[in-house]
Amino acid sequence: MPHFIVEYTDNIKDEANIAKLFEEIHKVLIARDTIFPIGGIRSRAIELKEYWVADGAEDDAFVHAKLKIGAGRSEEIIKEVCDALFEVMKEHFSQVMSKRYLALSMEVIEFSEAGTYKQNNIHARFKKK
Repeated sequence: MPHFIVEYTDNIKDEANIAKLFEEIHKVLIARDTIFPIGGIRSRAIELKEYWVADGAEDDAFVHAKLKIGAGRSEEIIKEVCDALFEVMKEHFSQVMSKRYLALSMEVIEFSEAGTYKQNNIHARFKKK
């Protein structure tokens, strides 16, 4: 963990540059490798083809992100990380927002390690350094 999951409306897919967003998001998370192990960081996107925004009168768009993390970090750390990630999102989508109606949102989801199952040999690559 963490996992960064983005849902975005297909009417901005050509402008969204999700790969670049993920690159910037990972920089923020990797810089906090004492909080989040690098080998556990993952991002993924879901392009939404069916959606309705506001009154449906405009070609409105939205991007909603979820940061899923295991429980146990302080509220201060979570806020600092989420503030930094949301700043990345706002900067990344600033050009899109200047040209069209766009809603950005992000939430953090903390969960207990109980009931989660993981196997990951990627961590070992970063322990060698």
